[in-house]
Amino acid sequence: MKVMLLGKVGCGKTTLTQRLNKQDVVYAKTQAVSYENNIIDTPGEYIENKFFFRALLVTAAEAEKIIFVQSADDEGNFFPPNFKSMFLGKDVIGVITKIDKVNDYSRAEEILRESGVEEIFYISRADDEGIKKLKERLEM
Repeated sequence: MKVMLLGKVGCGKTTLTQRLNKQDVVYAKTQAVSYENNIIDTPGEYIENKFFFRALLVTAAEAEKIIFVQSADDEGNFFPPNFKSMFLGKDVIGVITKIDKVNDYSRAEEILRESGVEEIFYISRADDEGIKKLKERLEM
C-alpha cells in the first residue's frame, strides 16, 4: 500500500517517513518527490504554492492513502478549506507532529479539521505510541 504525505516545509514529513520505515532519523530538506518503500514524501512547496496542486494530484494517483501533516508548533495554515475533497476516492487522514513541543495543539487540530480530515493521529518525538497507532491504521 502506498501512502502520500503532504504538509508545509519543516512540518516533519521526512522524519515521519523515516520513523514509519524504521530508519535512522536524519534531518534533511526534501527537494523533490521522494519514494521510500511504501511512502511518497512530497516537498513542502507542493502545498505552499497552488501552482503545484496539479503535481499533487498526479502523484496522489499512485497512493491509496493521503496524510495531511501539520506541526503542532506551527499555527500557519496552507491547507485550503475542504482540501480533502481534491483527493476523491482516497482515504485521507491527518497527523499532528511535534506534539511534545507545545502544551496546546488545538490550532493544528482546527487546521486539519477545516481541510476535511476527520481522523487525526498525534506523533511525539519522545515515544513511539503515535507511530505505532498510525502504522496499525496504515496496515504497515
